[in-house]
Amino acid sequence: MRAIDRSAAFSSRRASASFRSMAIRDARVDDLPAIVEIYNMAIPGRMATADLTPISVDSRRSWFVEHTPGIRPLWVVDEAADIRGWLSFQSFYGRPAYSATAEVSVYVSPKHHRGGYGRALLAHAVDRAPSMGLKTLLGFIFGHNEPSLALFRRFGFETWAHLPRVAKLDGIECDVLILGLRLTD
Repeated sequence: MRAIDRSAAFSSRRASASFRSMAIRDARVDDLPAIVEIYNMAIPGRMATADLTPISVDSRRSWFVEHTPGIRPLWVVDEAADIRGWLSFQSFYGRPAYSATAEVSVYVSPKHHRGGYGRALLAHAVDRAPSMGLKTLLGFIFGHNEPSLALFRRFGFETWAHLPRVAKLDGIECDVLILGLRLTD
């Protein structure tokens, strides 16, 4: 595996600098309804999640608590008291040997798509991940989700695995791609 190339790292820093005015912060428990609402809005499009029916705020409380600032954070973009999107880090595979690897998930409210919020969140994640002891980031993305694939690739993520027809959405079998980014040697 190769480390992130320096031009991608520079591009990430440049993108991060251009979005500094966006208020990215650690999520608070009172943000959970907005986080769940954004997630639920992604379900009908069958592009970003394998959930088939809406989830509840109560069902996400333990998930929320698992996110610890500085270790496995959950960040929101909060502008004018409006949560526009969020990003989470999840531990990969749940075993200690994988502690320097995390899965990244990014969700943006549909009314704010193409507003740079996903780019800002991912740039923030790539920049901050090494300070959390992370060396590798992963994204699990449906093969038909071209916008997310393009977003991750913009930051130097590469396809590391192709899982053919592992998900079934509305009777259609879908591929999942695992995109990876090695941050440090």
